[in-house]
Amino acid sequence: MKYSFSYIVKLQFLGFRFSGWQKQTNAKTLHDMVDKTLSFVFEDVHYKTIGVGRTDAKVSANTYYIQLFTDKVVEEKSFVASLNANFSPDFRAISIQRVDRGFNVINAPKVKEYHYYFSFGGKNHPFSAPFIVNIDESLDLQTMQQAAKMFEGEHYFHKYCTKPSDKTIFKRIINSCEIVENDVLKANFFPEESYILKVRGKGFLRYQIRLMMATLFEVGKGNLDLQFIDSSLKEDNDRMYMRNNAPSSGLQLYDIELDV
Repeated sequence: MKYSFSYIVKLQFLGFRFSGWQKQTNAKTLHDMVDKTLSFVFEDVHYKTIGVGRTDAKVSANTYYIQLFTDKVVEEKSFVASLNANFSPDFRAISIQRVDRGFNVINAPKVKEYHYYFSFGGKNHPFSAPFIVNIDESLDLQTMQQAAKMFEGEHYFHKYCTKPSDKTIFKRIINSCEIVENDVLKANFFPEESYILKVRGKGFLRYQIRLMMATLFEVGKGNLDLQFIDSSLKEDNDRMYMRNNAPSSGLQLYDIELDV
């Protein structure tokens, strides 16, 4: 099938009910739901879609892009309304933009910002579960904040990646990394105090943010110190990845600066 037209569609989704972006056998995935919805939007249009990247099960996105290829011109003004009318409540379409047929959303230059939402202390209201991970013990937040800043810059992230391939590049640059009070997500059933690990960079390894968050939790509990973080990021680290992986539900792909 020849697809003559190409578009970038901006989406948002709540990933809590899904097994990640990538299509899988016998699993409800985000990509499956997007394609099934498009089958109701298009009556006589052949199409295919590519996501800007994979997400883990239960991970949500405030900003996500798909590249939509079609064999006919899409009526852009009505497309977003039609897509939203057919989407489940877990999804929302924001915009559509036509791009050159040679554009590749996966390889295009981009900067991603991830948020990881967490709280600690008393157990959260169950309604918070899709958004905020709760640690049921006290954490040393100040030391965690110091540790988070140590991830900034160019480092070797062997210990913060699972199942790498032979071609995986572990030397990466993190533009910024900080823990701040949560002033982004608000609800009356959220705990009084919650926090965000904010991480920005051009590319991340598999489970990298969740492994970083889990390590920061251990720092907060007093099980690891700042010296451990420093050593774990050096070229001569032992290259054994961290075993603790923070729950995926707290992770959100918050923003993508995409060069279109």
